[in-house]
Amino acid sequence: MAHIEFLDETMRDGQQSLWGLRMRAGMALPVSPLIDKTGFKTIDLTGGGMLDVLTRYCQENYWEGLDLLVASMPNTPLRAGLRANANVTFSVSPRALMDLWVRRLCAHGVRSFWIYDVLFGFDNMLRLAKVAKESDAWVAAAVMFALSPVHTDAYYAEKVRVLAASPDVDSILLYDTAGVLEKERLQTLMPGIVAAANGKPIEFHANNLLGQTAKAYLDAVDLGVSVLHTASKPMANGPSVPATETMVRNIELKGHTHNLNTSLLQPVADHFRAVGKAAGFLVDQYAEYDIFSIEHQIPGGMMGTFKAQLAMHNMTDRISDVLAEVATVRRELGYPGMATPFSQLVGIQAVLNIVTGQRYGTVPDEVVQYAAGFYGDTVAPIDANVLDRIMGSARAKEVLDNPPPDPDLAELMKQYGTQDEDELILRATVPQADIDKMRAAGPVRRDYPLLSSPELEQMRKLMQVATMPVVELKSAGLNLSLRRDG
Repeated sequence: MAHIEFLDETMRDGQQSLWGLRMRAGMALPVSPLIDKTGFKTIDLTGGGMLDVLTRYCQENYWEGLDLLVASMPNTPLRAGLRANANVTFSVSPRALMDLWVRRLCAHGVRSFWIYDVLFGFDNMLRLAKVAKESDAWVAAAVMFALSPVHTDAYYAEKVRVLAASPDVDSILLYDTAGVLEKERLQTLMPGIVAAANGKPIEFHANNLLGQTAKAYLDAVDLGVSVLHTASKPMANGPSVPATETMVRNIELKGHTHNLNTSLLQPVADHFRAVGKAAGFLVDQYAEYDIFSIEHQIPGGMMGTFKAQLAMHNMTDRISDVLAEVATVRRELGYPGMATPFSQLVGIQAVLNIVTGQRYGTVPDEVVQYAAGFYGDTVAPIDANVLDRIMGSARAKEVLDNPPPDPDLAELMKQYGTQDEDELILRATVPQADIDKMRAAGPVRRDYPLLSSPELEQMRKLMQVATMPVVELKSAGLNLSLRRDG
């Protein structure tokens, strides 16, 4: 039997997958001290996408909210996620900006990082690991799993060998964004990873898109995984990770041990369920096994984006065609792993191919950058005919003539007109107009209104579809009028 550690994903991957990164600090602060006392090995808390979304769409000061959450959880190491060559953009960020991002997160109390590059740019990954070590932070080097003819067991074992050899890497994180790992593949994959990890702990994070990840977690434990990534029940499953409550029970039934105080799980779940319902967000999700998902391997959070894009063109009935096109585009582009940014690049290209009716007639700049090697070497060669179309596209020459700039920190400060490092990251990431709106909104709220009723739920739905500036609702016991700002 084994001793299993749990890493909490409620406030990072859970809310990223189900709430679109719109969890404000006040939505978590009432129960974050309970999560801190539960006994998790680590709490995954933040990432670059949250800085962008909270500032632009929630008008919340990211740094202020982060400080409040960090202060509320003094007992557990708090983690941030990093794409090794970019912060928020789907393109490539300057190395100096990425180094500064790690240092500022450490200055605000983050003491654990998971670092990934779908194309395994080791130079960037290990440089950031070294920066994190300046603050004695824990570093989990992520191995982003994907199914393809070129993503073999030997391929992954070699990547783990290189990462685990670094003294700045503390653990290996096997990350399955599409939730496609099953027992048969784990049995051939894990021995090579365990051997290559050379005694360093192995974490497992898999999104439950196919409804099979809880079983994969148990199988992985038998094969050497010692840290499982889970989320509070209402923030789990579907495109998120398995529920902590379920996995703790499964681990106990298998005779394994853990450190969690399970009495604290229910009040946390009750809180997030209430907040999610009041805010109109997804809670208590589940997924059915759909073998088609194995072909396109689209992360669950992208499905809503696809549907919205097709709705703009009155083509919602073409979602199956888009998913089939995703599988084709991914193969033609050399089987990139379906995680940010490549899941988005493949997905956007597939939508454009379907909407325009001309495959690769319109090519985003980032797809040109990918084909040109700006992100690193592709896993497999790009289809020759497709490469010709990409490089012959309208924007290709301009993109190729203007590779992503790589200014140093002094140049960045001059470019963005500030010596304040937190402000620099904001200005380099978010349009100034959105920063101004965020500041005008005032200080971060420390709670979230849980007032809810059938009438308010109906009003929320009406406001989502209404085009008029005023919406009124009248019932026997309620008169409500809502007016849009501006």
